[in-house]
Amino acid sequence: MSVREIPLIGDVSEGVVRVGATVRRPMRPTSPSVHALLRHLEAVGFDRAPRVRGVDERGRMILTYVEGVVPAHPLPAYAVSDEALTTLARLLRRFHDAAASFRPPPGAAWEDGSAPEGSPELVGHCDVTPANVVFRERPGSGLLPYALIDFDMARPTTRLFDVVTTVRHWAPLADPLDRDPLQRSLDAAARVRSFCDAYGLPARDRLMLVETARMRFGRSYALMRDRARTLGGGWARMWDGGAGGRIRRAAAWLDANEDAIQRRLLGDEPIA
Repeated sequence: MSVREIPLIGDVSEGVVRVGATVRRPMRPTSPSVHALLRHLEAVGFDRAPRVRGVDERGRMILTYVEGVVPAHPLPAYAVSDEALTTLARLLRRFHDAAASFRPPPGAAWEDGSAPEGSPELVGHCDVTPANVVFRERPGSGLLPYALIDFDMARPTTRLFDVVTTVRHWAPLADPLDRDPLQRSLDAAARVRSFCDAYGLPARDRLMLVETARMRFGRSYALMRDRARTLGGGWARMWDGGAGGRIRRAAAWLDANEDAIQRRLLGDEPIA
C-alpha cells in the first residue's frame, strides 16, 4: 500500500512532498553538499535539523520530517513574540557553532546567492525565514522555535551575514508598509539588539551590521531579479508579487533608521 504524498509549499521550492515521516525533495546540483552538511550536523549532535536518509526510487532526496508548526503569513502572535525572537537567536547560534567544524567535501557546489565580503567563516543556512523554522510547544511558554529546515540555500558565509539575513525577516528590517500586521508596531531596532544579545554577537560585528544589511539588500535585489528572469517558477512569482519593491523600500527604511539601530546595538540606548 503506497503512502500518500502531501505537497509542502514554500517560497521557491518546487516538488517538495511529505511521505509519512519523511520529506522528499528533488535532487539539485547542490544536494550532495547539503547532505554532507546535514550529516555533519547529525554527527556533532545538533538535533534541530532534518536528517538525511538517502535517495528514493524516483531520485529524490529523503529527509526526516520535523514535527511541529511552521508559521504562515500573516504571522500569528506566537511567531512575533520577544521570546520567539531570542529563542531563534540562540538556535541560530547553536547551528553556527555546530557548522563551524564542517569541512565541505572537495568540489562542493552551493547555491549562488548574495554573499559577504572577505573569507567565509562557515556554511550558513542563509534562508532563516518564518517558512523555514519549525515551532514546538514549550510548557509555560507556548510555541517557540525548535528547528531549522530547508537548507537548500546553505552556502559558505559569515556568522554576521547569516544573522543579518535572519533579522531581515524577524526584527524585521522592512518598511512598515511591507510588514505583517502584527509586526507593524514592533520596535525593530530594539529587536535587532535583543536578537544580537541572545546570539552573543560581538561588538566588532555589531559595528558592521547595518552596512552588511545595506550590502545584502543591494545584492538580493539583483539576484532575485536575475533568477526571476532566468529560472522562473517560485522566483518569478515572488518577483511578480513585488519582491523588488519591498527590497528597495527596506533599504530606504534602513537608511532612515540607521542611527536608531546603531544606538541600540552599541548599548547607547537601553531596551525598555
